Amino acid sequence: MKILFTGGSSFTGCWFIRELARAGHEVVAIFRRSPDAYPDELRRTRVEIALEHSHGVFDCSFGDDTFMDLLRSQSWDVLCHHAAVVTDYKSEDFDVGAALAENTHNVAAVTDALATGERAASLVVTGSVFENDEGAGAEYLPAFSPYGLSKSLTWQVLRYHAGRACLGLGKFVIPNPFGPLEEPRFTAYLMKNWYAGNIPAVNTPTYVRDNIHVSLLAPTYREFVERVVAESGIKKLSPSGYVETQGAFAKRFAAAMRSRLGLACELDLLEQTDFSEPLERYNTDIVDTAKLGWNEAAAWDEIAEFYAARLDQNQ
Repeated sequence: MKILFTGGSSFTGCWFIRELARAGHEVVAIFRRSPDAYPDELRRTRVEIALEHSHGVFDCSFGDDTFMDLLRSQSWDVLCHHAAVVTDYKSEDFDVGAALAENTHNVAAVTDALATGERAASLVVTGSVFENDEGAGAEYLPAFSPYGLSKSLTWQVLRYHAGRACLGLGKFVIPNPFGPLEEPRFTAYLMKNWYAGNIPAVNTPTYVRDNIHVSLLAPTYREFVERVVAESGIKKLSPSGYVETQGAFAKRFAAAMRSRLGLACELDLLEQTDFSEPLERYNTDIVDTAKLGWNEAAAWDEIAEFYAARLDQNQ
């Protein structure tokens, strides 16, 4: 397939691009900046990896003039719209309207261009379990935040225009991915503290969440994209990983790293007092790991090796 991909500088984006390319697909990835213009080393590294497996188009965003020229200049099998506005995604001041406008900029023209030609291209959209009405849980499935709401509204707008243009459409709903190249979030926080000889605190051990290895998420995404292109209609997949409390997941992660790195990997599971988010939220589609050829032990090895290489040199 010939794939146009947005969001390649993100943690999951660079993994998805690499997986699609390794499966033999031709990927053209757009980036809002040039490779050396990204401010942090981790994102620059992800861009470098993405460019090893794709042709990059820089200073380009979804729906802008450069994007439209690119879209109309070639024949595509699928547009993978993985990019989204995420700046200050945890803030209650996150601007839902501005994010929606950027995520869906010029969307009618985009879907019309995808529908032009001998065979209409498909559209695959990345969603989040933190949107309203996604996943399963104890509550009535509200959006976690204004960011989650913006993702849900983005999907609704894209679904409307894809239907209007008679495009094949897929929604790939991501839970909590973790692994090499991720942002400095929960597991990175644990590793940084363990390498510094500290005992990290787990502030929300009671929340039930769905954490999934990015090395499993990537082939699941690739297979889903292939299915959306091959079949008609609307498809949705919500792949699930480890569904458990964050305290249990922290213990799972600690055990895996302790046995591989020889660190103490101790934890301080605090009594949770903040329940501002839904108590439970997780995906429900079980992944056939044998079919994908995924090796869980090798995935843990890869995480340990990644952090050992990055954090050993900082000691």
